[in-house]
Amino acid sequence: MSEPMLQLGVYQFSISTAAYDELSRGAEYRWAAQQRVGTNDALQFTGTPGETLELRGVIYPHYRGGLDQLTKMRAQASLGIPLPLVSMGGRVIGIWVVEAVREGQRIFERGGAPLRQEFDIKMRRYDGGLRSLLPF
Repeated sequence: MSEPMLQLGVYQFSISTAAYDELSRGAEYRWAAQQRVGTNDALQFTGTPGETLELRGVIYPHYRGGLDQLTKMRAQASLGIPLPLVSMGGRVIGIWVVEAVREGQRIFERGGAPLRQEFDIKMRRYDGGLRSLLPF
């Protein structure tokens, strides 16, 4: 098995399983505006709604990894618990929850098994009051 690109809980994204070809990470910052007479609005930082991370990729199940890669992704997500996300090389990115797993299928063999599966997994960083206890 090849070295993981990312690991979410026990599920590994790698060339041998589900290789993502696009990673998108975002953060938003909330600023409340208070209108003032004769000048610009006063802005006050009110926090962040949380970081998001989205992975998109393609699985060729007959090439490597098998037909159950998306089943494994969904099983990890359906645990309903926050999961550690670790990058290649062992750097902990934080604790994340899976909000959505989407699948597309193309090119089918006889019997209906897909030869190509696209996936899109959406995650949100979990804080849950643990931020002061975690080093990341």
